[in-house]
Amino acid sequence: MTILPQTPRTTAKRKSDRVEYDFDAICAVLDQSLVTHLGFVQDGSPFVLPTNAWRVGDGLYFHFATNGRFAQTLRGGAEICATVSLLDGLVLARSAMHHSVNYRSVMLFGVASEVTEAAEKNRVLMALVDKVWPGRAAIVRPPDAKELAVTAVFRLPIAEGSLKARSGQPVERHDDLALPVWGGVVPVVTVLGQAQADEYVPSGLELIQPDGRRTI
Repeated sequence: MTILPQTPRTTAKRKSDRVEYDFDAICAVLDQSLVTHLGFVQDGSPFVLPTNAWRVGDGLYFHFATNGRFAQTLRGGAEICATVSLLDGLVLARSAMHHSVNYRSVMLFGVASEVTEAAEKNRVLMALVDKVWPGRAAIVRPPDAKELAVTAVFRLPIAEGSLKARSGQPVERHDDLALPVWGGVVPVVTVLGQAQADEYVPSGLELIQPDGRRTI
């Protein structure tokens, strides 16, 4: 088991019992997420950018336009904060103040390095394709030289961070339990809808689902 070191900025000020530093548990949340928020400061102003980051090994990767705001900031060695949150349930209590949510949230800190070698950049970009739709990287056209040139890819090491999570039923005051109000958890689940082909898909061409099933 790999445990990330606890640092002042990964130490919880509240609910410390919900925090852990296990590398595998952190990676599980990163792998399930489809949206990551990246926080940084440029010219004295704070920015938070939503993007589709993905993990390869012990690094979290993200891509931007080569000359975009964020790429320029990262090349300057700026510290960033990456956060991922998964909502697992709505926790409904018998009192207003004890409502909550079940969640898993990862926060990472560090300085990202740019991936400049073409073969490595191609490899990690194709890993993003497979994260979005497993198995798809093997059947689509890979990036060409021009596409790689206009795309900046950065890697944030998964070295300083933490996972905070809540699970289970509402925590109620004893004198609230007799109130005639429903209490419990409503699970929140993300599901994929029916695939909708564009006008260029030939008749009969099937979309292969991640689990191997085929959908026309």
